[in-house]
Amino acid sequence: MLSTLRSTLRSSNISFGRVLTGAAAIIMSASLVTPMIAQQQESERATRELSESTGIHHDQLGVYDTLWRDRLEGVAQQSLAKAEATVQANAAKADASAAKTAIAGLDDYKKLDDSKLRKSIDTTDAATAALAAAGAAADQRAAAAAAAAAAAAAAAQAAANTPDGAKATARSIAASTYGWGDDQFQCLSSLWSKESGWNYQASNGSSGAAGIPQSLPGSKMATFGADWATNATTQIKWGLDYIKRGYGTPCSAWGHSQSVNWY
Repeated sequence: MLSTLRSTLRSSNISFGRVLTGAAAIIMSASLVTPMIAQQQESERATRELSESTGIHHDQLGVYDTLWRDRLEGVAQQSLAKAEATVQANAAKADASAAKTAIAGLDDYKKLDDSKLRKSIDTTDAATAALAAAGAAADQRAAAAAAAAAAAAAAAQAAANTPDGAKATARSIAASTYGWGDDQFQCLSSLWSKESGWNYQASNGSSGAAGIPQSLPGSKMATFGADWATNATTQIKWGLDYIKRGYGTPCSAWGHSQSVNWY
């Protein structure tokens, strides 16, 4: 068959060597074209994805390449800003290491190609969302703890505002602050039982005296706390100071009260 081909080529004045050279050129061209085709197919796939994600018609994408890159970099800037703000707001409340790593990866966004840039943006956004959620959970735990502490304080205050609670508070402060023992406390107990029944809400309608020590007026007790009207402990602190300044001891104050019916 080869001899027939040679004869045909001679009759046609075509060199057999030229035929072989042409065949080799075709083979070489195929080796170059194949990867080019693959590259073109990948480009077309990326173009389709870009068209679907942006809504820009396939035929127009060439015109908008620069605008698309600018838009993508703008998204990267927004992701970075949000991530950095989230880290600043939540680093003290939750583990921010993943978000910081993502920020570092996105920081050189201008050097990343479109595919890597989109992935880096997604990674950063996910880390930002996770950190924000962790921070919110920490805030909820802190709020719950604060609410529990406030409830405990309110319960303790309510107990201290009862007559028995007020007496226990007065006994403790009288001993620790003024060195008054049980003998003085007995006089104090009698004095304030007569004045108010140890009721922090007691009020004298005729004189205007108020509270456990029957301060006249009640607002004088504000020197020991703005909560004087609702806190038996504040009233007790004011009353003990008043007794110390005016009578020296509770028993002296009680003796004066028995003598003239006031102190």
